[in-house]
Amino acid sequence: MTSRHRARKRFGQHFLSDPGVIDAIIRAVHPTRDDVIVEIGPGQGAITDALARSAGHLHAVELDRDLAAGLRHQYDGNPNVTVHEADALQFDFASLGDRIRVVGNLPYNISTPLLFHLLKFREQILDMHFMLQKEVVDRMAAGPGSKTYGRLGIMLGCYLNIERLFDVPPDAFDPPPEVTSAVVRLDPLPAGTFDIEDNAGFSTLVSTAFMQRRKTLRNSLKKLVEGPDFEAVGIDAGQRPEQISIADYARLSNYLRQKSG
Repeated sequence: MTSRHRARKRFGQHFLSDPGVIDAIIRAVHPTRDDVIVEIGPGQGAITDALARSAGHLHAVELDRDLAAGLRHQYDGNPNVTVHEADALQFDFASLGDRIRVVGNLPYNISTPLLFHLLKFREQILDMHFMLQKEVVDRMAAGPGSKTYGRLGIMLGCYLNIERLFDVPPDAFDPPPEVTSAVVRLDPLPAGTFDIEDNAGFSTLVSTAFMQRRKTLRNSLKKLVEGPDFEAVGIDAGQRPEQISIADYARLSNYLRQKSG
C-alpha cells in the first residue's frame, strides 16, 4: 500500500518492512494457484501483494477500518482478493471454505486467544504460518523437560504440529517492537491423534498441574488425582509437570474420565 498509516497501539500494530524477511515468509508459505489463503491483519500489505499474485484466492481479514479501506481500494477490480473488515477473534473462518491456509503477522496482544479461536476451525485449515513474539513461539514449540514447556504448548500441541522456522529482529518492523519475533508453521494433526475424551477435563488437569510447576505431580494434582491413578497409567507421581508428555497427560485425563463414569 502506498499511503502512510500511523500504527495504532490499541491494535498492537507493528508493520513488517524488511524485504528479506518478507521474502523468507513467502518462500515458507509457498502459495500456489490451488490455494485459498486467509491473511489475518494484512496491515499495510507487506506480504499481501505476493500472496495475491500467487494464490488462487486471498481473503484479507483486517480490523482497522482505514487499512481495510486502503486494501479495498488497492484490490478493487481484482476478483481473486476479498477484503473483510472484521475482528479475527470473532471471525467465522469456516465460511471461507474447507481447505484454507492461514497466514498472519499477529498482534502480540491477541495472539494467544486468536490461536485458540483458530483451533475451532482446524478441520477446515490445511496449515498456518504466523509471525509471533519469540517468547510465545518458544513456549509453543517446547518439548517435555524444557523450562518453557507448559500449558500453552500442551494445549496447542494436542491438535497441531508446531515447527519453529526463523527469528525476526525488531528492526524488521515499523515501528519496531520491543521484543524479537519468530515465524512458526502450524499443521493440524489428524483427528484423534491424542484421543482426548474430555477436552474440558484435560484442560483443567493441565492448568492445575502448571499452577505449581515446581511441585511434583503428586502435590500439584492432589485435589484431582489419587496415587493409584498415576500408577494405573504408568506415570511417576514424583515427576514435575514439565516432565510429562502430551500423550501421558491425555492418558491420565482419559483414565480419570472413565473412572468417574
